[in-house]
Amino acid sequence: MKIINYISNLAMPMIILIIVICAVKEKKNTFDIFLEGAKEGIETTFNIFPTLIGLFVAIGALRSSGILDTIVYFINPILNIIHFPSELMPLAILRPISGSSSIAIATDIMKNFGVDSTLGKMASTIMGSTETTIYTIAIYTSCVKIKKTRYILLAALCADFVGIVTSILVYKFIY
Repeated sequence: MKIINYISNLAMPMIILIIVICAVKEKKNTFDIFLEGAKEGIETTFNIFPTLIGLFVAIGALRSSGILDTIVYFINPILNIIHFPSELMPLAILRPISGSSSIAIATDIMKNFGVDSTLGKMASTIMGSTETTIYTIAIYTSCVKIKKTRYILLAALCADFVGIVTSILVYKFIY
């Protein structure tokens, strides 16, 4: 175990050293290339900043408005028929939108029901098998200035739906 720890501590310094050695060998100005990359990174940050602000405001409004509780209340009869725990529905709704909100909901589920409970394990499985789809699409498409995301969004949300349903089915099959 000590060897793995030793290697992991040396990984980043070794990568940096290899990059510098290769740049010197090829007679490239490493620092200028680094500065160009840093400049492009800052430009990308400024380009995606409005998208991030919009998503954060929308997510905050969604969570504080109580609309999630209303949605869960109205679809609870359907959830009972298909044996989907209604306590997981806010996580299933917010996971494609926001990673931090879904982590907060998953943490709340685990505090209320326990980490080793059925709901805790299902929430963990959902968190591991889905992506923050809308956030990812918004960031990636705003970076390359793609405006029409209709088919990307539909395919990604279908994948999230399959991930959530599969998480529940796999959990029920294993346990």
